Amino acid sequence: MNDTTNAAGTANATAGTAGTDAGWERRTAELWAAIDDHSEEDFRARMEKLAAELPPDHPAGIFERAAAFDSTGHSDLAVPLYRQALGLGLTGERRRRAVIQLSSSLRNLGRAPESVALLTAERDAGSDHLDDAVTVFLALALADTGREREAVSIALTALAGHLPRYQRSAANYARLLVEPDPAE
Repeated sequence: MNDTTNAAGTANATAGTAGTDAGWERRTAELWAAIDDHSEEDFRARMEKLAAELPPDHPAGIFERAAAFDSTGHSDLAVPLYRQALGLGLTGERRRRAVIQLSSSLRNLGRAPESVALLTAERDAGSDHLDDAVTVFLALALADTGREREAVSIALTALAGHLPRYQRSAANYARLLVEPDPAE
């Protein structure tokens, strides 16, 4: 199951919501906040009902449907919906979340190299508050492709910035996992 969507993940989901209104966004966020109060089937049915309030080709509705499948253990059903939402021009934070969640789902389905490619491109595309999420899922995908040292290196590099001390040491050790020590 992919846990990349949850109440915390939708708190700022209004970025890039062209064609949705505040009421729809609020109801969507409320449903995500209450995911654990519903059976998987009921949750998906409620999300389908919300998505049906939008035009059938609305990228936000398709994304939310994908995320509902994904968060209830159906990565296989989520992948084509994520791709469809992205293809229809999903924007803003939802676009970035879709790439992260699509990549995680691909990894869950045994397609880690594809996940690495998507997340590497996403990491290079820009920076925002989801950078650490991109890094976490990239590290997982790298580990699944046999690139464990690189996975640990990028995870440590991301973590180093959050340490109250030792940032420089942690960043250097992370770098040395994948690069030779220039002093040697």
